[in-house]
Amino acid sequence: MLDRIIQREIFIDDKETYKAQAEALKVRMRKLEQEIKEKKLPVIIAFEGWGASGKGYVIGKTINCLDPRSYKVFSTVKPTDAEKRMPLMHRFWNNIPEKGKLCILDRSWYQEIVPAVLESGITEEEAVERMNMANVFERQLTDDGYLIIKIFLQIDSSEQKRRFKKLLDSKSTNWRVTDLDLKRNRNYDKYFVQYDKMLEYTNTEYAPWVVINAENKYRTVCEVFKTIIAAVDDRLMNRPLSIGETPKRKISKEIFTMATKAPLSLVNLNKTLSEDIYSEELKKQQKRLSKLHQRLYALKLPVVICFEGWDAAGKGGTIRRIASALDPRGFEAVPVAAPAPYELNRHYLWRFWQHMPKTGHVVIFDRTWYGRVMVERLEGLTEEKRWRAAYQEINEFENNLYESGVLVLKFWMHIDKDEQLRRFNDRMNTPEKRWKITDEDWRNRDKWDQYEIAVNEMLQKTSTDFAPWHIIENNDKKYGRIRTLNIINDTIEMWIEKHR
Repeated sequence: MLDRIIQREIFIDDKETYKAQAEALKVRMRKLEQEIKEKKLPVIIAFEGWGASGKGYVIGKTINCLDPRSYKVFSTVKPTDAEKRMPLMHRFWNNIPEKGKLCILDRSWYQEIVPAVLESGITEEEAVERMNMANVFERQLTDDGYLIIKIFLQIDSSEQKRRFKKLLDSKSTNWRVTDLDLKRNRNYDKYFVQYDKMLEYTNTEYAPWVVINAENKYRTVCEVFKTIIAAVDDRLMNRPLSIGETPKRKISKEIFTMATKAPLSLVNLNKTLSEDIYSEELKKQQKRLSKLHQRLYALKLPVVICFEGWDAAGKGGTIRRIASALDPRGFEAVPVAAPAPYELNRHYLWRFWQHMPKTGHVVIFDRTWYGRVMVERLEGLTEEKRWRAAYQEINEFENNLYESGVLVLKFWMHIDKDEQLRRFNDRMNTPEKRWKITDEDWRNRDKWDQYEIAVNEMLQKTSTDFAPWHIIENNDKKYGRIRTLNIINDTIEMWIEKHR
């Protein structure tokens, strides 16, 4: 791709002409900003390119056209020690803009690819996996209405070397050139090959690359402005993107291997456990989990435990028995309620990325991202097109976690309708439990049959081989708690053996 760009670029070297063009384009950029706000369009502009290609200069010119309240600029550098302990895409998900705002990136998630191949020693296979993650990340955002504009600023090795020399010759700018910059220039051809592969692989229909010859900084600014204007106009007019290099890749969605689950109607809810056996097993399994948590921390293996289930199915009590076995410094319990306005203004997975565990830690979710295909579906809170897309997005999300070394455990706490009614009445008649029952619980109960259809579909479409669902027979809480703890312990033991 880069060879084609270099060969086709012929332009005048007239500073004044480009400065005049830029002034005219600024007017359109300012108007465009208002349209972005009015239409609630979230925009990500990612700048990549060679060192000294002018990314900072162009970003400065871009934001000078905008209201500072409408954008945030993020500079992507090597991950900190804290960031290295999180899933790979965590820091990039955290920075996505809310609707009607812009996020401008001085380098982006693509820094986890080419530099990682040539400087951190990741394999070609790992690089492809990271490019797949990037493609999925971008598709999930664009499917949700985001506009992603990716710009690569291209200069040749001699031009880069000349710019480095100019910076080094001045005491006020020589700090900007590092030994790594000079090393990259000496190995320009190797980086060129890797960048070219990356650009080709991630040049998709929904987030194409625009490669700009950046030898003339005034012309570069004009080309960037034109690119942004064209892309935003296309999106606001619901047209296919006219920007980007060709050919653009059509990316097929990954087909995941499913762990087949029987419908809820076939689950045997008559399983019970005596009080004596329960007490003995609870101590045994909690002691086992406590030791496993120490091993998880030593091996730096993160775990996510997800609980879904009927109202009053026993999620809270089970979570308490798990939490009491864990080191409080190494776990977090996250109760999930209806999203706040600032969360609704972003992709629905954004709020869950905020709580992903760092290495060696455990996060327990009391309800999860699966609300998208249950309550949001049945209450009409999300349009059908989006909740249907969520099955694939959720599988991709959990696969992303899995590929980043996170163990994902998912439990559906199952009871029958009669047992739920008994527990509801018990809560109503017990003053210290009355706070647990709400009008919404009764409304949800009236829709039991509709929810059962939705849950069965969820179990069939999201029980993957890397993150299968476990249906817990919880009419008898004692039985359900022990079975849940045993599954957690067995799975963690196998995970540790796999990664030791």
